[in-house]
Amino acid sequence: MSAPTWLTVDSDDLRHLPVYQGHPTRSKRHYDGEKEILSTRFREGWAGFLAWMQRHDASVTLFVISDLLEQEDFSRLLRDALKQFGTRLTIGCHGHTHRSWSAWGEDKAGFAAMLSQSTTLLKEHAGESFRPYFRAPSGYVAPWMAEVLAREGYKVDSSVNPSWLVRKKAAGHTWSEVTKAMKANGLIERPWLTTWTLPVNGPALFRFPLSLLARRAWKRTGTAFTKSEMYRVEDEKGDLTTVYCHILDFARNEGGWTPPLNLPRA
Repeated sequence: MSAPTWLTVDSDDLRHLPVYQGHPTRSKRHYDGEKEILSTRFREGWAGFLAWMQRHDASVTLFVISDLLEQEDFSRLLRDALKQFGTRLTIGCHGHTHRSWSAWGEDKAGFAAMLSQSTTLLKEHAGESFRPYFRAPSGYVAPWMAEVLAREGYKVDSSVNPSWLVRKKAAGHTWSEVTKAMKANGLIERPWLTTWTLPVNGPALFRFPLSLLARRAWKRTGTAFTKSEMYRVEDEKGDLTTVYCHILDFARNEGGWTPPLNLPRA
């Protein structure tokens, strides 16, 4: 029997993409859009996300980049979604910006300051839907971050993409070392689903040939759990499968794209 599935979605807008923001070598292009307002593609993706949520009964965790909450339009969209779906839609932290923390070297003080700022904003806007769950932007996570996460009150990390293709994101460490650091600091690590140690989440859903593996892997996952089963995320003895996509993905196919999953019907 397949492990139950934890559905997660990341809230990156176009300006947060690594080509524009957050990485010491990859972020070389200038974002030409207006940074103070949501992109058209994000708005289209958000509409698609809401339509998808209405068609099933699974619980979803949205990892929010909290600088979005400095914009009234996103704050309103999130407020309306939480009113509509209640705690079936939970909110985790995806950083205040899309900074690839482990790519810059150890900076516990800077990371702690960011987490404090981000957590305050998320709690203010998400209320009872906030959860102390963290996902490092682009999966750039290193062992030194575990201590800070624990000190700031986080219980779950979901940043590890245990694939050899992206091992450099652990800043010279192994994914096992990152996971051990999380456990040593009292956090539960919820790594992303892989197939044959290859990525199948996020961008991999749309990059050939990984996209072929990804769609097949997602279709084979266990049933996504509902609101009453959200306790599983913090149950260290329980096994589950973690998958993620982006709000921007829901704008694909003219707003008709949906994750290839086994979902409980609404």
